[in-house]
Amino acid sequence: MAEPLWTVGAIAEAIGGETAEDSSTAVTGVSIDTRSLRPGECFVAIKGVSMDGHEFVPAALDAGAACAIVEPGYTGDDPRLIRVGDPFGALQDLGRAARNRATETKVIAVTGSAGKTGTKEALRLALAPSGSVHASAKSYNNHWGVPLTLANMAKDTAFGVFEAGMNHAGELTPLSQMIRPQIAIITIIAPVHIGHFASVEEIADAKAEIFQGLKPGGTAILNKDNTFFDRLAKAAKAKGARIVSFGEAKDADFRLLEASLTPEGSAVKADLGGTVISYRLGAPGRHLVQNSLAVLAAVHAAGGDLKEAAAALLQWRAQAGRGEWQVFEGPKGKVAVVDEAYNANPASMRAAMETLGLVPREAYGRRIAVLGDMLELGENATAFHQELAQFIDAAGIDSVFACGELMPALYDALPEGKKGGYASASDELTPMVLAAIRPGDIVMVKGSFGAKLAPLVSELKRHLEDGALN
Repeated sequence: MAEPLWTVGAIAEAIGGETAEDSSTAVTGVSIDTRSLRPGECFVAIKGVSMDGHEFVPAALDAGAACAIVEPGYTGDDPRLIRVGDPFGALQDLGRAARNRATETKVIAVTGSAGKTGTKEALRLALAPSGSVHASAKSYNNHWGVPLTLANMAKDTAFGVFEAGMNHAGELTPLSQMIRPQIAIITIIAPVHIGHFASVEEIADAKAEIFQGLKPGGTAILNKDNTFFDRLAKAAKAKGARIVSFGEAKDADFRLLEASLTPEGSAVKADLGGTVISYRLGAPGRHLVQNSLAVLAAVHAAGGDLKEAAAALLQWRAQAGRGEWQVFEGPKGKVAVVDEAYNANPASMRAAMETLGLVPREAYGRRIAVLGDMLELGENATAFHQELAQFIDAAGIDSVFACGELMPALYDALPEGKKGGYASASDELTPMVLAAIRPGDIVMVKGSFGAKLAPLVSELKRHLEDGALN
């Protein structure tokens, strides 16, 4: 019989908690959400800003939780309760305990201004041929997501992949010290969350905090084409890291030689640390080609099979909210919807537009962009939005629909022929978009999470599924 992820006794010991439950009871996972909790898991009752996890303890126990971590004052006498002073602190302690026992695991941390989640998912694919992989679910990259992901990692995992995010200085240091990676990737530095920083240089320094927990002799994988390569390399070297570079620069260690970009993906030829390999990516975009080099550099540093890893990237797919394609067909033709609604910043907006520009006219006659505000850009937010106009032209985008307080800076700068419609909020924009779509269109929807474009995407898909193309 396989060894369980945890036992109740091991959890209680790791967090300094007290319980009446049999210490040998197996625990199959750790959860903070009763909606996804499965029988046999440990439920951690965390107090959030808007709700208290203690309210859901009965539901967790009814759902078959093996145990529940609660505050000492929680009312209840179920033997499965583990009482501890601070359940959130207990989750962090459990994450640290999981990392401490994973003595043979090669751990990789991924951060950057854009591309974190996609790179993490590509690493999950690329490392799989070389051993078992444990990676963050969704974008679990913050103060609760990182320890939760660690706590769910088995001690005999071959490779652990962790995404780490921040929007303020000082946030990455404790995450990195919890992850304690042997390998750290910074995808790119760009003016994201610039509203919380005085300069992009400060963003670079905040991202360099990923090296604070890097194990001695570890590897820092950095974008050679990015302006801040030298600044990041200096910070990494100060922590004793070995620098591995990637990009198109002639002196990059993992260097792009050729790339054929298509809407379905890319064909890539690269010099990967002295080995020239050709491979294909199953998702489109030059930014993904760049990040694939970082992925393969990390596989190499972790001792994985480089050729098998490159071949596995054919299975790389964009996720919902992050470039996922869906094609709807009817008697009169088809419409493609590209869902980029999860997030947006100047770098990712440009990448999304460039990818839309790859779509051949014979496949889709009209390219439509539905755009929401890019948030947390500080005093230069208006200029960042205005600058998008040049990328719309370069991508051959035919019509733009926009919403939000900042988007008029872009929308008003467009020629009349490209103005599809503007509204202050996404729900007001939705009917305009639905009325304008016709067979042969490709529609890309992108904005910051706070722009609330995800409901628009859902309504657009429902509209097309309900026979709009009949």
